[in-house]
Amino acid sequence: MPEPIALVDALSTTRAIRRYTDDPIPDADLNRIMWLATRAPSGSNRQGFRFVVLRDGPNAAPARALIREGAQQTWGNKRVKDHYDTGSGARDDSAKARMARTMEHFVEHMHEAPVLIFACSLTGNGDITSGSSIYPAVQNLMLAARALGLGTALTTVHRGRQKEVRELLGIPDSVETAALIPLGWPKGKFGSGMRRPVKEVTYWESWGSKRG
Repeated sequence: MPEPIALVDALSTTRAIRRYTDDPIPDADLNRIMWLATRAPSGSNRQGFRFVVLRDGPNAAPARALIREGAQQTWGNKRVKDHYDTGSGARDDSAKARMARTMEHFVEHMHEAPVLIFACSLTGNGDITSGSSIYPAVQNLMLAARALGLGTALTTVHRGRQKEVRELLGIPDSVETAALIPLGWPKGKFGSGMRRPVKEVTYWESWGSKRG
């Protein structure tokens, strides 16, 4: 296991990793990641989040099959809606076409990641404000994984099969499965993804007001 990297380095290089090796994740690493996820702040310290971790238990295979189905459905809808196969997407060398190929591989293989983690909100009930404490916990999890050299991606592709996933894993209807996070050793390298400049996405004192 590599030495953990500095927080600022993790912050600047944590990006969606969509290709993983099949190498197992040691229990010590997984336990450390989950412990760090639970250190996240939450409103009134209620800690209204829970995690369901899938590896190779009795529910893993059917859950992975549902995840693949949900991912295929979600990507299929998005591919049509966002015109991935027309315009620039019709050119094999375009950025849009490359992203389409990346996503195609991801949805066909993400269920094979060594670990899959459902991030669940106890207090959501469809309300983003009351359930928002789940997101600092998710970010902690992803940063902890990055610090240890593991890749993640924040997804919601399972929600097309959320009813079936809930039934299979015994998750109550009152609990929101807010995110699904594949976890594994990355194929390829980490790096800083392309991002809009700070001045383009930051307004000062009022909407649309930018500094020179």
